[in-house]
Amino acid sequence: MQVDLRENDVKVLRTLRDVGGTASVEEVARRTGLADAAIARSSLTLSEQGLVKEQTTRTTEVFCTEEGHDYLANGLPERRVATVVHDAGGKLSVSDAVEQAGLPTDFVSIVTGWIARKGWGKIEKTSSGNILVISKNPPKDEDEEVLARIGQVSIPIEELPPNLKQAVDRLLKRNILASKERTQRKLEITPHGSNTIPTQAPVDEVSGLTSEMILSGDWEKIRLRAYNVSSPVPSLNPGKYHPYLRFLRMVKRKLVTLGFKEAVGPLVETAFINDDCLYMPQDHPAREIHDLYYLKHPSKASLEPWKDILEKVSQTHENGWKTGSTGWGYKYSKEEASKLVLRSHGTALSVRSMISKDLQIPGKYFAIARCFRPELLDRTHLTEFNQAEGIVLDPSLSLRNLLGVLEMFAREVAGADKVRFKPDYFPFTEPSVELQAYKEGYGWMEFGGSGIFRPEVTEPLGIKVPVIAWGLGIDRLYMMNQQIQDIRQLFTTDLEWIRQQKVG
Repeated sequence: MQVDLRENDVKVLRTLRDVGGTASVEEVARRTGLADAAIARSSLTLSEQGLVKEQTTRTTEVFCTEEGHDYLANGLPERRVATVVHDAGGKLSVSDAVEQAGLPTDFVSIVTGWIARKGWGKIEKTSSGNILVISKNPPKDEDEEVLARIGQVSIPIEELPPNLKQAVDRLLKRNILASKERTQRKLEITPHGSNTIPTQAPVDEVSGLTSEMILSGDWEKIRLRAYNVSSPVPSLNPGKYHPYLRFLRMVKRKLVTLGFKEAVGPLVETAFINDDCLYMPQDHPAREIHDLYYLKHPSKASLEPWKDILEKVSQTHENGWKTGSTGWGYKYSKEEASKLVLRSHGTALSVRSMISKDLQIPGKYFAIARCFRPELLDRTHLTEFNQAEGIVLDPSLSLRNLLGVLEMFAREVAGADKVRFKPDYFPFTEPSVELQAYKEGYGWMEFGGSGIFRPEVTEPLGIKVPVIAWGLGIDRLYMMNQQIQDIRQLFTTDLEWIRQQKVG
């Protein structure tokens, strides 16, 4: 039966025949001048037709590390010290020998240990210190022989004689040598392949026509290379956004299209902005709702930028000020308010929006806020996380408006099938609502809290209209959206998982 071979296939077969039937891929490439990819295609074709057999062998090669190259040029540490002692008459203090050999002082124990282990000398303890005694210059040992044999190249361990393999193990443990696995592919021509060669004449093949071929008429003499469209091809791993970052961008776009403006602020806040402006008392268990990271250096900041509202917030905490509340009934501490903390919740950005001179009423503001709390790590909690924070200010707002926003987040952002609301408690909202959502095959998940800001929050800041607010764990929204069970996967370094995510 006539076998249809391409020019490269014939070159590979002839090369294998000429070298005795078997050759490595590297040797075939060197003799034919073909690229590795071309040989790989030909070997696959020839293997499928039974003309060659492909053999794969794995070997372990050893080579000198950077330290090994130094010892190759200057000698092993024990050899250098032994030479110094021998040249000094056979006796020398250990510290002097190491120093004269040009080695650091921390090599003392290493050098004396190897000299004793190799039987090159001994240590004599005297009142003036340890003396290294070497009666004769030691002959070259197996460690040095291995180092010299490897030199600047890498050698398969299998090619070394048995008596040197133990030396290789020692040098590997000393980080003088390193090893690597190497896969070698060999091609062997079959009898069928040998019988096929004489009947084949190479046919010029091209992968595409050029204008020169058409104009010169050469297109009539060539053959277009056949392509197997079902053959596997190398996978492409193009650069792309991390899927979670892409999700955050989508949420931002959605909120902007709804008329929200993005709020920004620092990761390091004063306790005044992070807690006090939200009517979280300085000496009350309600403060424990948000465990805080306090900064050591610097530990405090000036409250001068907020002097216009500081006294109002202070009086609201102590006696309710003009809000109609009785306050918390304690002595407010400006020193406590000046302490610096890592932002523990995105609501701090809502405070910054409300005290901004650019605040608009009615108005809508949002933030994707990085927050920090000393949480115990588990599948739904991190010490560093993101919150989708938002507020809406409008005279006509009610709790129904807030529930509508929360349901939008659950269904359109997280992809939830069911939504439910539970009463909750926060010192800065009344009423307060917890958002929970359900997705088929995933289960129920709590997303975060919300509510209507209390007068004790809004009035000291000069706001006279209702303000609905929410702070949702957007990390959890993404978990449900993608049905991820462990929040830590959002920040994974698993490149394979990232590569499998869609581009757009």
